[in-house]
Amino acid sequence: MSTEVLPATLERFDDVATMLGPKKPTSSVCWCLSHRVDARTNRGLVGPARGEYVRELCARDVAPGVLAYEGDDVVGWAAVAPRAELPFARSTKIPRVDDLDAWSLWCVRVRSGHRGRGIAHELIAGAAAYAFAQGAPAVEGYPTDNQGQKVDLTMAYVGTRALFEDAGFTKAADTDAVSGGFPRVLMRLARPA
Repeated sequence: MSTEVLPATLERFDDVATMLGPKKPTSSVCWCLSHRVDARTNRGLVGPARGEYVRELCARDVAPGVLAYEGDDVVGWAAVAPRAELPFARSTKIPRVDDLDAWSLWCVRVRSGHRGRGIAHELIAGAAAYAFAQGAPAVEGYPTDNQGQKVDLTMAYVGTRALFEDAGFTKAADTDAVSGGFPRVLMRLARPA
């Protein structure tokens, strides 16, 4: 089945909730906010307020990410946004490579039952294409450099170096960040000429 990747707009918020929302609505789980907002804001958004914050992000002119679909079924999510709007802009662990206003692609999720079919590859390509369509000069990812070793699923959302390399990204820098016990690298894809 073919995969279609579309912006996470307000009209698709129910699908965003399917991908990111908790099973128990009062839970204060990620909603893909832990790397989008500063730590204080993240702690202050509890329970349903987290979903409402993401709903507001989906209502903006620039979507907070992209969704992957197989037919009418949402099967994946990738977060992408200008690095300057994110805590990555002030990170002491993930370096700034240069003065380009690069976008960050920091979370890739594929629904259980749909993994192992290349959807993560489609999400990375779709997120980069969306960022470029919005004017991004480059897109960065911060995946693990796991050298083929298995990554714990709870930490796999950052992706792997090989996954980003398959999408045409190249290593731009080492980082001081670690995920799931593996070092993370800064991978970058320049806007096509």
